[in-house]
Amino acid sequence: MDTAALDSTPQWQRDPLPAVASALRCSLSGLTQSEAAARLRVHGLNIVSRQKRLPIALQFIARLRNPLILLLIGSSIVLAWTGDVTSTAIIVLMVIASATLDFVQEHRAERAIEKLQATIAATAEVLRDGARHTIAAARLVPGDVVILRAGDVVPADGRLVEASGLFVNESALTGESYPVEKRVGAPPAAGADDVVRMGTAVAGGTATFMVCATGNTTALGSLAAMLAEPVAEHPLERGTRQFGMMILRLTLFLVLFVVLVNASFHRPVLESFLFAVALAVGLTPELLPMIVSVTLAHGALRLASRHVIVKRPAAIYALGSMDVLCTDKTGTLTQARISLAASIDADGAPSAAALELACMNSRYVSGARSPLDDALLAAAPPTSHEMRKIDELPFDFERRRVAVLVAGLDGERTLIVKGAPEEVLHECTQFDDSGRGPRPLDDVARARIVSRFETLGEQGYRVLAVAQRTLPAAQQRVSAQDEAELTFVGFVTFLDPPLHDAAGALAGLARAGITVKIVTGDNERVARHVCAALDLAVAHALGGREIDAMDDEQLASAALDTTLFCRVSPAQKTRILRALRSRGRVVGFMGDGINDAPALHAADLGISVQGAVGVAREAADIILTRRHLSVLREGVLEGRRTYGNIMKYLMMATSSNFGNMLSMAAATLFLPFLPLLPVQILLNNLLYDVSEVPIPLDRVDEAELRRPRVWDMHYIRRFMLTMGPISSLFDFLTFAVLLLVVNAGPELFRTGWFIESIATQVLVIFVIRTRHSALHSRPHPLLIATSLGVVAIALALPYTPIGPLLGFVAPPLSFMLILIALIATYLVLAEYAKRWFYRTQQTPPRPRRRGILNVSDRTLP
Repeated sequence: MDTAALDSTPQWQRDPLPAVASALRCSLSGLTQSEAAARLRVHGLNIVSRQKRLPIALQFIARLRNPLILLLIGSSIVLAWTGDVTSTAIIVLMVIASATLDFVQEHRAERAIEKLQATIAATAEVLRDGARHTIAAARLVPGDVVILRAGDVVPADGRLVEASGLFVNESALTGESYPVEKRVGAPPAAGADDVVRMGTAVAGGTATFMVCATGNTTALGSLAAMLAEPVAEHPLERGTRQFGMMILRLTLFLVLFVVLVNASFHRPVLESFLFAVALAVGLTPELLPMIVSVTLAHGALRLASRHVIVKRPAAIYALGSMDVLCTDKTGTLTQARISLAASIDADGAPSAAALELACMNSRYVSGARSPLDDALLAAAPPTSHEMRKIDELPFDFERRRVAVLVAGLDGERTLIVKGAPEEVLHECTQFDDSGRGPRPLDDVARARIVSRFETLGEQGYRVLAVAQRTLPAAQQRVSAQDEAELTFVGFVTFLDPPLHDAAGALAGLARAGITVKIVTGDNERVARHVCAALDLAVAHALGGREIDAMDDEQLASAALDTTLFCRVSPAQKTRILRALRSRGRVVGFMGDGINDAPALHAADLGISVQGAVGVAREAADIILTRRHLSVLREGVLEGRRTYGNIMKYLMMATSSNFGNMLSMAAATLFLPFLPLLPVQILLNNLLYDVSEVPIPLDRVDEAELRRPRVWDMHYIRRFMLTMGPISSLFDFLTFAVLLLVVNAGPELFRTGWFIESIATQVLVIFVIRTRHSALHSRPHPLLIATSLGVVAIALALPYTPIGPLLGFVAPPLSFMLILIALIATYLVLAEYAKRWFYRTQQTPPRPRRRGILNVSDRTLP
């Protein structure tokens, strides 16, 4: 599907209102009850409906398609067949827990849509049969004419028929901090200012509008449709799937090899089959789901103590591997609260008079106050002037200003005018010269003041001009004709200020190797000003119209070098995220509004904040319980610790298991007996797994936390092929000692190799768990205890009464002394091989995703 099409403007927004009414076959006085009923049968209820989903059972079964999960299920069947009920139960519980977590996660989108539906108005006042009726908003149909008042939630999408002083808060859909003026007949080039949309709120004024779109055809409905799309595959899920495929292919190869070799030697078929199956089980890291789950749970608890709530455990991995953070501006980088920035005179100097007059104007204006009035009154200084209101001239779209007439104790009347600078200045003939009294506003002074206003706008400020005029003491009424020959006093400026810790937090994320990009519905001037306040350098900026003109490949190329995306719709935000992900980036998105929900849903990692709207919180993977970006950086570091411990298990399990299974497969070529019995292979696997249980608690090297890390199968495979053969080499040396020095029979051979295999693959944990010297990186005490305990069990087992039951015999002391020397030599060689590997490999390359292909073509910065 062409995603750009999601941003196309409907025809009813582009055509003149009479043409729209004609197309809808309705009049500006509304529908009849019978016509509305007929249309309701055609168009359906005005609700945001969800897509039909698969039955619950099929949804759950779909969670089991991961190759590693299928391999584990196969392993559990074999273990059950061999009588290992405990191991079978553990694996089955792991599989069920993993599938259940994913299954529950699938329903987040439904909950988000339910939250979205809660933003829709419950009732609406509509014209039917020429009279006003209050009906359920769900029963609105295209062609209805609806009445709006301050405080109402717009119940559908449509075009204005009449409007008086209408301001609509569209921040939920657009991210714009300030209420938007709406006026009848505004041309589309002006931003379709005669369009009202479902879910937005009327901040002031009254209006009548014609319903043009309902339910899923509204802008809000398109958000719900995007939320209902399948959840993007998380990096952790993608990584485990790729890992499972690698293990599955390797297992099938070794099993077929062993079966063919044993068949060629005419060995018993059943015994050969059981050995091959046990070999497959031994190669499978069945503890991976448990290690991943426990590691993620441990990380979630640590993050909770750092004010980060994790809703989806796999998100912790994405948090650690994220290398691009796209963030909305309003409410995430800024306080989402308009505040007074400054009050200045014509020369740009601070002006107490401009502030006092502006506050007085806001105090005495009647009706619903705008957020700018609220910001002025919140910053109002104490005044020594006792004034009383005489009259006012309300705001309208022609004048774009509001005037109040006040009187002091001496009875003198003062007209205070506040509004759009270009409109107020048009009526001024004088200006206050820095408190030295009024001076004529000649062309030079006017040009200077206009230039100052334009500069403030370019810096991202919202600006109001303040002017005054003295009127006769007897005047009781004020009219538009009185707004003439005004004296310009100054400007008052407003901003949505950045969060106080945002600049430092963004700098910290940059040092951690994360590129920050701003994706906002606001205009470029405001967004650039916020970037400047946050010390965020803007390399390049793209607007919504430019994005619409690009195909997906062009956008993917441009998005990498773009810092600022302005005037973007929810669908465009989603396109941007997908474009970045298509270039191999692990992308996080941070937002708090309804308009951010689709992007939160589509990102590798959705991040929201405390106080965000319900639909944003439902769509997010993690929530910051403190509106401080510094906690996000702490979360990133915790995510990298979690990733580091997961990778420790993968690197150790794959290299050790591969080495042991390779040795067993090779041993079948020259041994006249099985190198290990199936039960011994399973016991080896079980003891090894027990030794690795504390890995989620282990420390992670500080160097691992400095930049994003990604799950790359080429990297894991190279490590396995480097370390695994070294393990096999010492297995072969052990074979030589057992066969040529000790003259071991089948039982002693299996006993000696079992001990060597456990000791080498368990003790090498201390080498592989760190990139640094094993002697200088301290493991977690519990990891030391379990590892040494498992080795002790393996050494003691042949000397216990249980040993003969498992096919073991007591090895001679001479072999044990040689074995100690072999193990020590192996650990030293493994340490040097590890250092060589990291020195030559450096950082794992980041795969570049194009469709279903993974091509490693670039390394991390």
